[in-house]
Amino acid sequence: MLEPILHVNEIPIDNIRLLFGPQDIYLATIAEVFNCELFLENNVLIYRGKDSRAVESLKLVLENVLALISEKKDIDVVDIRKIAENYASGNNSEAKQLYNKPLGSSFEHKMIYPKTEGQRNLVDTLAAKDMVFISGPAGTGKTFLSVVYAITQLRNEYVKKIIITRPVVEAGENLGFLPGDLKEKVDPYLRPIYDGLHYMLGQPQTDRYLEKGIIEIAPLAYMRGRTLDDAIIILDEAQNTTLMQMRMFLTRMGFHSKMIITGDTTQVDLPHNKQSGFIDAWERLNHIEEIGFVQLDSKDVVRHPIVRKILHCYD
Repeated sequence: MLEPILHVNEIPIDNIRLLFGPQDIYLATIAEVFNCELFLENNVLIYRGKDSRAVESLKLVLENVLALISEKKDIDVVDIRKIAENYASGNNSEAKQLYNKPLGSSFEHKMIYPKTEGQRNLVDTLAAKDMVFISGPAGTGKTFLSVVYAITQLRNEYVKKIIITRPVVEAGENLGFLPGDLKEKVDPYLRPIYDGLHYMLGQPQTDRYLEKGIIEIAPLAYMRGRTLDDAIIILDEAQNTTLMQMRMFLTRMGFHSKMIITGDTTQVDLPHNKQSGFIDAWERLNHIEEIGFVQLDSKDVVRHPIVRKILHCYD
């Protein structure tokens, strides 16, 4: 069927260009999600597809995207895809709500927003709780959003430092055989963390903060015996902690601090005779009101669409 869905001559020309995206990539992405064709004819955007019920959802997608563009929100093709998927799945909640309040801004002053309902729940939980467990598969943004939140809190002087740790070697943190000093031993395991720091701060500022100890990166074993005040502490890849490691880490929390513990329960690399401290803590502590628990899933994946399909197959 053919259906006119948007009269473009009623919209400012700059907004039309942005709605279509570079080389019409935004329009192509929306059409792909809805399994249809979208094309211009006499200044009218035309829908060609088999499902007449999709037309109203398409109109809502375009209205929401145009509203975000008119408000000069920082959106890209990932945002366009998530908005389209939200409406295509029958979830007609206002996509604009995700963009009401940014989580922070990047080194290049690009505003960072949650891209899914799950991510928005994560952002709200980080603001409300002093200790937050985040579980989800690869690509759901759990590590990146944790770093964004921590940097934003540091910029606003709510904390004095950021401490980032992880069990850097599966089931044991045996770093001695690796060449170099402690930083050189740990760095290869922390590449996603550094990517987030560089995106938020730029490499020169990241290096200065590391040199001054404002940001500290260390293997989990080095947390033993410390009390961590006025800090945000991120434990990444926590599914590979043992029960004793997790207990040790959680009891390091000091005053005016926040702990963020991220893990992917589908990627536990511990030996079969060892239980994951992350899974155990999730089950053991979920009755404590002051602790937040956020479960992300494949709907929250913001990587290439094929990643979500791969996760569905493995699930």
